[in-house]
Amino acid sequence: QHNTNFVEFFYSNFAMRGKMTNKKLLLIRTSALGDVISTIPLANCLKNNGYSISWLVGEKGINVVKYNNCVDECIYVPIQKWGKQNFIKSFIEYIKLIKYIRKQKFDIAIDTQGLLFKSGIFLLFSGAKRRIICNNAREFAFLCGNEIIDKSLFENEQNFVKKNLKYANYLGLNENSLKYSLPSPSIELQKKVEKLLEGIDKSKPIVTICPATTWIGKHWDKDNWKNLVAKLEKEYTLIFTGTKKDSELIEYISGRNGLNLAGKTNLLELAEIFRHSVLVISLDSGSTYLARATETPKIVSIFCCTPPEMYAPLGSEEKYKALVNKNCRPCKKKRCKLKDEKYKCTTSPSVEEVLQAVENILKEDQ
Repeated sequence: QHNTNFVEFFYSNFAMRGKMTNKKLLLIRTSALGDVISTIPLANCLKNNGYSISWLVGEKGINVVKYNNCVDECIYVPIQKWGKQNFIKSFIEYIKLIKYIRKQKFDIAIDTQGLLFKSGIFLLFSGAKRRIICNNAREFAFLCGNEIIDKSLFENEQNFVKKNLKYANYLGLNENSLKYSLPSPSIELQKKVEKLLEGIDKSKPIVTICPATTWIGKHWDKDNWKNLVAKLEKEYTLIFTGTKKDSELIEYISGRNGLNLAGKTNLLELAEIFRHSVLVISLDSGSTYLARATETPKIVSIFCCTPPEMYAPLGSEEKYKALVNKNCRPCKKKRCKLKDEKYKCTTSPSVEEVLQAVENILKEDQ
């Protein structure tokens, strides 16, 4: 949800900000939202060590990269748009983008995504003197690099954020900062969010619930959500967020109570909603990472088919609690392989466990 179009490629997205150095680095991470946000600590680390960072990013992550202090330049690659429009038009835009990238004469390009068509091709044609990628990249994307890091560098780290920071270690940097950052909210944005929230009961603490994500196996059971909401709505003012397609789920679990903002905010507006909240309850999703990056609300996130030790955002432990299902081992698969009891991971943890986690994480504020 953003207003960027490809024309901005020439005069807005590529506007340079900050003092340039002779260390020009292209950071390639085009999607998804959670993955983009989990790469921000790497960008901050590199920038703090004197690199000028240009970040190649797609539709899902552009709003958290554009005008972010962790980068000097945001380069927009409209991958989703290219997949929908006329091939010739997309190809012409693609060539223009490649030409622009090559003109920047990057010293280093790093592909943290490791997918041939979404990132590897841009690495290959970047013109950078050093093209860095890991040898566990998929779709043979590792062939696009001229410095191929052995996956053993990452083996001692499970968490995705820390794995990204290993690229800084590869460049000889010892800093392992977990600094997230987001673009500062404009006054106009703050006023819009205040208007969205003007009708809610602010005498009670605000809890924002983000009940949807992409994979089926990452979703918590909708009846669990419904029962949890019923137990929370008396003590807290509830806000529900998501995309337009999540409205039906939200209407079911909320009983049409609380404030439903599904499809009514872009990413930066959603971040501002989080800043008004004492707690965010979410899944293994981009919303969790976005809430974490604001460094404001406490967070309880529910992991069903994915393990939190790998995908949970890092940061202050007293402000974050990850709960994992106890029905089966997190498999990290988009499709359940079980013949019986399909997606049984989505029914755990129990409502009582989540409610207890909410009470424990908020009791320090009372």
